[in-house]
Amino acid sequence: MTEKPLYLTTTLPYVNAKPHIGYALEVVQADAVARAARLAGRNVFFNIGTDEHGQKIWEKAGEAGKDVQDYVDGYAAEFKTLRETLDLSFDAFIRTTDENHIIAAQEMWRRCMAKGDIYKAEYETKYCVGCELEKTDSELDNGKCPLHPGKDLEIRKEENYFFKFSNYEEALQKLWSNQEFLLPDYRLNEMRSLVKHKGLQDFSISRPAEKMPWGVPVPDDADHVMYVWFDALVNYISTLGWPEESGDYQKFWKEGERRQFAGKDQVRQQAAMWQAMLLSAGLPTTDNIFIHGFINSGGQKMSKSLGNVIDPVEVVAQYGTDALRYFLLRHIHPTEDSDWTAERFHESYMAHLVNGIGNLTNRVLKMAESYGAELGDKPESTVPYQQIVNCDFNTYLDTVWAMISHMDEFITDEAPFKKVKTDPDAAADDVRYLLEKLFVVAKHLEPVLPETAEKILHAIDLNHKPEQPLFPRVELE
Repeated sequence: MTEKPLYLTTTLPYVNAKPHIGYALEVVQADAVARAARLAGRNVFFNIGTDEHGQKIWEKAGEAGKDVQDYVDGYAAEFKTLRETLDLSFDAFIRTTDENHIIAAQEMWRRCMAKGDIYKAEYETKYCVGCELEKTDSELDNGKCPLHPGKDLEIRKEENYFFKFSNYEEALQKLWSNQEFLLPDYRLNEMRSLVKHKGLQDFSISRPAEKMPWGVPVPDDADHVMYVWFDALVNYISTLGWPEESGDYQKFWKEGERRQFAGKDQVRQQAAMWQAMLLSAGLPTTDNIFIHGFINSGGQKMSKSLGNVIDPVEVVAQYGTDALRYFLLRHIHPTEDSDWTAERFHESYMAHLVNGIGNLTNRVLKMAESYGAELGDKPESTVPYQQIVNCDFNTYLDTVWAMISHMDEFITDEAPFKKVKTDPDAAADDVRYLLEKLFVVAKHLEPVLPETAEKILHAIDLNHKPEQPLFPRVELE
């Protein structure tokens, strides 16, 4: 039986700062899944993009003295270059300022309005500009948003449109009864607890245009623009051509497996708000959402004020793309918070890449070339791609490096470099065995370290060690 097409999407980062290592983690995880699913024969659509509306961006553009469209254009271009920087294989890069997205967001509004789930009312609330979300007292820590303690909350009193979130409590509870809907599954308990203790509170979905004009205009009401979350979430289907219910939307959203990737600070938005909007509009809900943790720096949360934010572009410039992909997928826990230090990254790079797969590849190909031992028929290798599709990145790469360790031990124990002097045929047999194993390792690396896999397979075809080291030695700065 042919598996369903697979639709993958990451969240859209705000374009008010450069890409950071946490976002790199999310897109590299999603890319590894996309590549593994394609290698397993599935039809895949992989979406990323940028979120370009909202008050934070409006304010940042003003502070920079730039036209807001010029401001978002510049940052969007930086995020799009991650295709090369991180070797991403995405099929679409959606921007929420794209005309087709604006049309889709307005259609979503109309459908929710027609369902009776949008109304206008006056309200007063505490609002975190950093999160672009309203905050209840129970969500605050000493009167501050715990995610943005350096920002004062705004007290807002105005007339806005609201979404009847409260209408979807029962439907969402049913959705959350599926243990596969939210991974890791303990995140489901967070959502159930939210509903149990506070219920689902209707949330504001517009801002007065006179106060904050940078947003998608509300249909039939020029005095309001859409609240950034309502607008941005629609990208997951606007990128597929919705509201046209054919083509990619038909194939990947209506008939495919729908998977989202998000950070742990976005569980409510992705698992509840977006799903309620889909239900209101009469559209299929997401099948599963994979939630990753945060990357801390030296035991502390990353922040500009502490000067400990890790720039993935700088890491790649020094160590290379696959070095970063390797660390993110093997040494950062898929779902829990993990720590990053320059020392830990460098130590792993030297031990596992330079002196590990890099050195092993050179030794095996050098012996193959010297001893006249070629691979011959390529072995059939059963690669457990499903392990990557299931986001078990750490275990998958632990298994690959166990293969590498086995090859190193084989060279030490069998010593073909000594055997060649007394029994060259036996030494050649040993090297052919190592070439087979190296080929299998390279096939395993294709979804996770694609450039490295390609270089190894090419070297095996040539029966010649790579002209340049797979991973050159780097000094820790």
